Amino acid sequence: MTIEAQETTVVEQDHLIGLVEGYKKQGYRLVQINCTKVGDLYEINYSFDLRYQFKNLRIVVDGKREIPSISGIYWGAFVYENEMHDLFGIRVVGMNVDFGGHLIRTAKKNPFANPTFRGEDACPKK
Repeated sequence: MTIEAQETTVVEQDHLIGLVEGYKKQGYRLVQINCTKVGDLYEINYSFDLRYQFKNLRIVVDGKREIPSISGIYWGAFVYENEMHDLFGIRVVGMNVDFGGHLIRTAKKNPFANPTFRGEDACPKK
């Protein structure tokens, strides 16, 4: 089994749309969008594929500033973007379908924004 390297490029939020448009024009498909809380910041990863070659774009945000939707470029991105909003509280502007915080029903609003360990304290760091 061969494991191929995947390129991950950290980009400024203001350059995201232009880079995503470039991938679309080259024929890349959107594979996934992932959000992870790292300390007080959020890493949002966008993965693209063309002929089994993956490229990843990463933006790092503080969660207070809005991020642009890529659903105008990749229509199905609205599902990932609504999920980020509902679980992490990330505000995504310009989604082609906006569920207004009701795509995923949770007992606690934005449960991944301030995760706890067994409902008590902040999750322990490794």
